[in-house]
Amino acid sequence: MSSSAQAQAAAPSAAIVSAFAPSGTLRASINLGNPVLANLDAKTGEAVGVSVDLSRELARRLGVPLQLVVVKSAGNSVENIEQDKADIGFFAIDPKRAQEISFTRPYVLIEGFYAVRQDSPVTGNEQVDRVGTTVAVGLGSAYDLFLSRELKHATLVRVPTSPAVVQAFIDQKLDVAAGVKQQLEHDAQKAGGLRILGQRFMVIRQAMGVPTRRGAQAAAYLAAFVEDMKASGFVAASLARQGIEGAIVAGPND
Repeated sequence: MSSSAQAQAAAPSAAIVSAFAPSGTLRASINLGNPVLANLDAKTGEAVGVSVDLSRELARRLGVPLQLVVVKSAGNSVENIEQDKADIGFFAIDPKRAQEISFTRPYVLIEGFYAVRQDSPVTGNEQVDRVGTTVAVGLGSAYDLFLSRELKHATLVRVPTSPAVVQAFIDQKLDVAAGVKQQLEHDAQKAGGLRILGQRFMVIRQAMGVPTRRGAQAAAYLAAFVEDMKASGFVAASLARQGIEGAIVAGPND
């Protein structure tokens, strides 16, 4: 990062602070639907994770209090931004969302995979997009948006939240469950009788975002902040502290 970008990230102007926290408090939308980004601490019941750590550090740099607006799905998190219930959020980059949200470059890369029953005839991704195949997805998730564009023949069955996908897949006797690899692995182990296909169907580029209506300066400040957090090792340390495996810290050109 250039010295000017570091200065911008470290010493925000009053205008920048006002753009991020017009109420005097930075409201961060935290999505519990993606276990790579956030979870509830079993002892305290509070949200923890890399998205929470990044929110705290941004609030510290801005010199304002932090309020976590915790939701259960990516769709809810987007709604928080659209309905002015949050000032920043953590999202997979998607062109549809870019109409309302100014994204940074990604800070972490995670993978979307398919899961099927052990006795399913489906053995590869190319066999999923067929007439009559039903695919469970989390409503409004990055992979819902992606598969809505990519699958031409299979039928998407949208479930309210990503953590509910595998149970809905089982209960409704659907053919395929789609989701973040770590969530699928966790749920498949718990449910039993499932297997995850050997190839990812997408790379999910997770970024921070600020409402576009907050202006170009706010977007530029947040972009510089994320690059600093990656380059300094902050993101990697947060993931390690939370015991998150399989997530890759994004490079400057990802």
